[in-house]
Amino acid sequence: MAVVGRGRIAVWQGAALWLVEGGGSPADVAPHAHHAIQVTFSLNGAFEIAAGDRTLLGPIALVAADAPHTFHGRGTAAFLFIEPESPAGRALTRQLGGAAVISPNGAVFGDTRAALQLCWTNDSPASDLERIGRALLDRLPSPDPASLPDPRAAAMIDYARKGIEGPLSLAAAASQACLSRDRARHVFVAATGLPFKTFVLWLRIERAVSLYASGASLTEAAHEAGFADSAHLSRTFRRTFGLPANALRLTAG
Repeated sequence: MAVVGRGRIAVWQGAALWLVEGGGSPADVAPHAHHAIQVTFSLNGAFEIAAGDRTLLGPIALVAADAPHTFHGRGTAAFLFIEPESPAGRALTRQLGGAAVISPNGAVFGDTRAALQLCWTNDSPASDLERIGRALLDRLPSPDPASLPDPRAAAMIDYARKGIEGPLSLAAAASQACLSRDRARHVFVAATGLPFKTFVLWLRIERAVSLYASGASLTEAAHEAGFADSAHLSRTFRRTFGLPANALRLTAG
């Protein structure tokens, strides 16, 4: 497939920030969903995001984790992905209030858009992107203590994060949480909304994107992130982001 966009990314635990410039024609991204809350900023041009029964125009939109959505845009946009289990993710989930997509509080996000525009113009390194993303997340209000994840699910998530480069199993994750396999399955879905296997796939796609942006081939990124092959990675990437992996040229910073 022809390249339809190029961009730069920064990845840190719990979040990732992408700056993506489309080609000359408008970009139409197929329906997709990912296990991350998405904040989209228009840096130049315009976009619209449709999720559920709502369609929102830029310059800023907030999309819930695991919410199927489409994207139509022109120009350059920034995508901040935040894991919903993180403190920032829990704060944003509260702001969403059960909606699939909203226009967020401009007072929190306002100067971020200008800073990202400057980053893109100046071809800033990944460290600058990460600094801007972290500063934004630090400004979010503290999450409700009642929204803290179940510590048993948190132990399973920690096991998955630490072992993402190798084989992972629900049975091993359950042992980390001192649970039976069946009970661990129930606890994990209740805490994250996803089966453990699906959550691991999300961690693997995060890892693969980071490797690809750092210069690995799709085949190398697939194998190092635990996918069977590049075709498996490409199928997962399309379901997660609405485009084939080779439709974007990404670099780390």
